[in-house]
Amino acid sequence: MKKTAEMEKLHQMLKSDRFVAGGFLGSDERFFLDIIDDDIAELSRINITAAELAQRMQQITEAAIKGLGTWVKVDEKTEAKVDEAKGGLVCPWPHRAGLFAKRVTTVKRLDTGQTIFYSDLNIHFISEHSFFEGKGSSFRLEPRRLVEMIF
Repeated sequence: MKKTAEMEKLHQMLKSDRFVAGGFLGSDERFFLDIIDDDIAELSRINITAAELAQRMQQITEAAIKGLGTWVKVDEKTEAKVDEAKGGLVCPWPHRAGLFAKRVTTVKRLDTGQTIFYSDLNIHFISEHSFFEGKGSSFRLEPRRLVEMIF
């Protein structure tokens, strides 16, 4: 696919730390569309869609919000909690998605004790853009590990 000026501008925005410390691409040198393509291919190999994954993430977050910062049992395999800060995050894609709460959901697998965390903006990125962030970014989610942790 030919890179347009708009795509290059978005790539530079995702690289910069204007929106978030370290940027959304972290140390990943790939163009953002290549990152998306690789992650979609991984989802295809494990037979799940980005929409299904984002829906489960949202479901867990909504359950955890009820705990007001304490652990909430989501199901037999997982528990979760949310932490919030003032302010919001804006999606750098050129659309009117609005402002996302600075909320982080931490999910714990009860069988292994392992945890994973994600933000409300991560849910949006995955749902609307199939974007899991670049390797080395603070909120990069590896698709396979995310699926293993929340399903």
